[in-house]
Amino acid sequence: MAERKNTEFNRPGGYAMPTGATALQARDAKSYLDADIRLFGDAVDAHTPKKPRSLKPKHETKNPHTQVIIGDCRDVLAHLPSKGDVDLIFADPPFNWDVPYENWDDGMARREYERFTFDWLDGCIDALAPHGSLWVNIPDDTAAEIVVHLKRRGLTMINWCVWHFRFGQNRSSSFIMSKVHALYFCKNSATRIWNGDDILELSDRAAIYSDPRTMAKDTNKGMRVPMDVWYGKYWGRIQGNNKERRHQHHNQIPEVYLERVIKACSNEGDLVLDPFLGSGTTCTVARALKRRSIGIEYSAVNAKSAWERITKVGMIQRDSTGPQSSAIFEPRRTKRTALATDQDA
Repeated sequence: MAERKNTEFNRPGGYAMPTGATALQARDAKSYLDADIRLFGDAVDAHTPKKPRSLKPKHETKNPHTQVIIGDCRDVLAHLPSKGDVDLIFADPPFNWDVPYENWDDGMARREYERFTFDWLDGCIDALAPHGSLWVNIPDDTAAEIVVHLKRRGLTMINWCVWHFRFGQNRSSSFIMSKVHALYFCKNSATRIWNGDDILELSDRAAIYSDPRTMAKDTNKGMRVPMDVWYGKYWGRIQGNNKERRHQHHNQIPEVYLERVIKACSNEGDLVLDPFLGSGTTCTVARALKRRSIGIEYSAVNAKSAWERITKVGMIQRDSTGPQSSAIFEPRRTKRTALATDQDA
């Protein structure tokens, strides 16, 4: 259906602006709390959190305060001293793809895995501050269940982003998987932390077309907030001889991914938490960006390796400076730019 011209709105161009998905979801968030929405994992009893023998961090340092706690995140989150005060949570859980993690069953029956997922998600929700945000990195087979569960817990979905990479694992029986979902939820869309200006990239208008209109803006000339499909330089899977690679770790996420999330959804001095620390990317980037952080890790071996990265290796310094472009076409030589180039010559 063609967009209807509307002259009743005081907006350049005169077109009506829709309310938008975020505003509608925020409006309807509480209604999900009373909805009878059932998922496969609901048939399994919820985990009863056990108080850990000690919540004392196995590894800890200051400036900014950084902690790594060993244990089952479902138990640690339930008894965390900072429960209810966490500004940002980023979770990259086990995918249940039968990866040989140390002392962890990554091949649970489906309904047990869903119950496990709901349990740690609930722990994260309770740990968040009222203005807090939750990001979950998850593949296709569990993304829908996580979205539904978070909605029925009353959270608002801000974005369903996609991390796209070119080097998916080769297969011939189906399309090659080249993405993972980055689900962005919050408790309160009106009070959440959002720093759009801190994550700007070059717009296609600037990078491809040299459009003077984007340079005529009062602020952020030639720039835009990134789109919800993420790709580009340094955004590939971390493998092989990549400088960020931590050997003996699985499913490592690029630092630029966490840099975008942490810059956008927290401020310096805020508290960032990762319930599945793994190779330590979240705390490494949070520390570089002057955020306090807590990493929870089930494996003491992984925690030790992650801590070495967090405190001794640090975030990898890249050779690029300034905002990047995610344009997929080369810059075009328009009549305007050609004329300007000829005049300069």
